Amino acid sequence: MTITYKDAQGIAGMRVAGRLAGELLDYLTPLVKPGVTTNEIDRLADDYTRRVLGAISAPLDYAPSGHNPYPKAICTSINHQVCHGIPNDKPLKEGDIVNIDVTIIKNGWHGDSSRMFIVGKASLAARRLCALTYEAMWHGILRVRDGAYLGDIGHAIQQFAEGHGLSVVREFCGHGIGQKFHEEPQVLHYGKPGTLEQLRAGMTITIEPMLNAGRREIRELGDGWTIVTKDRSLSAQWEHTVLVTESGFEVLTLSPLSPPIPAFALASHA
Repeated sequence: MTITYKDAQGIAGMRVAGRLAGELLDYLTPLVKPGVTTNEIDRLADDYTRRVLGAISAPLDYAPSGHNPYPKAICTSINHQVCHGIPNDKPLKEGDIVNIDVTIIKNGWHGDSSRMFIVGKASLAARRLCALTYEAMWHGILRVRDGAYLGDIGHAIQQFAEGHGLSVVREFCGHGIGQKFHEEPQVLHYGKPGTLEQLRAGMTITIEPMLNAGRREIRELGDGWTIVTKDRSLSAQWEHTVLVTESGFEVLTLSPLSPPIPAFALASHA
């Protein structure tokens, strides 16, 4: 698989798909509260994607090599679940943290984004983890520009995360995205500056760090999809789809209810 570079038509398609992914997360935001099940959120997400957005869910029945088809429209990863959590009938409870990861396909183009949600009132440690993971993502995004290296992104995220006592999950990473759900290159969330592939204008990638409050080791549950921390420490993840431009970057999955961009990111990108 080779890296794809989007032309003007492709960029326009990716902008639409990214915007709709953000809108889907906006729609789901008020639904995340104590007592609701992730199955209910999944059902509403699938209905909204089809009926309102006129799109389809990329995760539903997605079956990469070695995996059974993914059975739901979204991923919901709770507390010590790192990623790919499968929605179920267990109600969310006060103090849970949950990542909702959505990918929609609109006119053949993919928009991919995820957010952390705090259910009711959570512990200080849980809120700190969610906030720092969000900032770590933005530290990575700020390194995106034509001519930069993928290692620059990973290094920025790793340095920030480990500087705050968090660990970086290494087995899962961001990726190229476009007319395929997962394209080259892989976007690692750790690394050394000036290494790996160079970014070029027209590339579209996801930046989606997974940070653990404890150790970085993970394991897969018996469902073949859900990934959890080995030490059962809390895990958090945020994700945006980003376009590499000639002058820097454009975040394609921002939407009206996206969390505010951190002040340091606004200042750096002014």
